[in-house]
Amino acid sequence: MNQLTIVKVGGKVVEDPQSLEVMLKEFSRIAGYKILVHGGGPSASRLAGQLGIKNQFVEGRRITDSETLKLVIMVYAGLINKNIVARMQALSLDAVGLTGADMNLMLAAKRPVKDIDYGWVGDVKEINAPVLTDLLNQNFVPVIAPLTHDGAGQLFNTNADTIACEIAKVLTYSFNVRLVYCFEKEGVLRDENDEESVIQSINREEFQAYKASGVVKEGMIPKLDNAFDAIAAGVKEVIITRAADINTGKGTFIVQ
Repeated sequence: MNQLTIVKVGGKVVEDPQSLEVMLKEFSRIAGYKILVHGGGPSASRLAGQLGIKNQFVEGRRITDSETLKLVIMVYAGLINKNIVARMQALSLDAVGLTGADMNLMLAAKRPVKDIDYGWVGDVKEINAPVLTDLLNQNFVPVIAPLTHDGAGQLFNTNADTIACEIAKVLTYSFNVRLVYCFEKEGVLRDENDEESVIQSINREEFQAYKASGVVKEGMIPKLDNAFDAIAAGVKEVIITRAADINTGKGTFIVQ
């Protein structure tokens, strides 16, 4: 099967022009088919503060009320997505920017209220794999913002790590899929203040221990949850690394 690399890049990388340039140059060097899924949380949080909208998080997941939803739609689908697409075109990558509503790409349902009401947050129910496959076969590079929809006109904020995972899972039937979670650190760190403390590989049992001890916390928790979900579903390789190391093999590898 053909090789496909899915890179999910975090908001701290995409909002810094220098780190974004490094990441996109490395991304352009990836052989085979490729998809970029981006976040944008820091930019959304900063703008929310400027507009007097309260930022609320639970274990790295954003609470999305109606005003916050409007904000993340503007930031994710507009400012960040189109900036990335334009920069990709400058690198001779024929990029196409998409949300879950475009081409009916990602259907989701509003997350049920249990212990926490996450507001207008969507849980992915279906990925339109044929659309992505067609785009890839036409040599387009999909650039996907973390927004989904319910098919009835409602948009949802959806975790970008989860979107990357779900896309990787459905495309394992047509491609050999490699999933790279790319952010500002060199990998999962034993000590968040020590860049030399990269954990070279991590299995599910170790993940639970790291989470219990506080080594893994906040936004790294959903990232690793999704990484293990992807490996279990047949994704060939999952790695968490920094922008400059997309092609070097450095970082934290997820193992069964």
